[in-house]
Amino acid sequence: MNIDAATKTELEAAAFRRLVEHLRTRTDVQNIDLMNLAGFCRNCLANWFEEAAKATGVAVTRDEARTMVYGMPYEDWKARHQQAATDQQQARFAQSQKH
Repeated sequence: MNIDAATKTELEAAAFRRLVEHLRTRTDVQNIDLMNLAGFCRNCLANWFEEAAKATGVAVTRDEARTMVYGMPYEDWKARHQQAATDQQQARFAQSQKH
């Protein structure tokens, strides 16, 4: 692949936006499921966004980053879409944290 840095950055940004949009539409997929399968979740994406912003001198709060990922305030998303984790989900999460 032979592309310049600016184009690469644009493509990466487009892929990130598509991932975020996909996760916004898949409210049936819980964060614990993402963590158990992939080792990251919506909150991780928000945290990474916040860290990247701060590293470049852009002031972004945790709440602002989460709103950017969730498409609404985090507390609203939790109230609308978050389900209680099952015992099986919690056990799998606990096991994954040991690695």
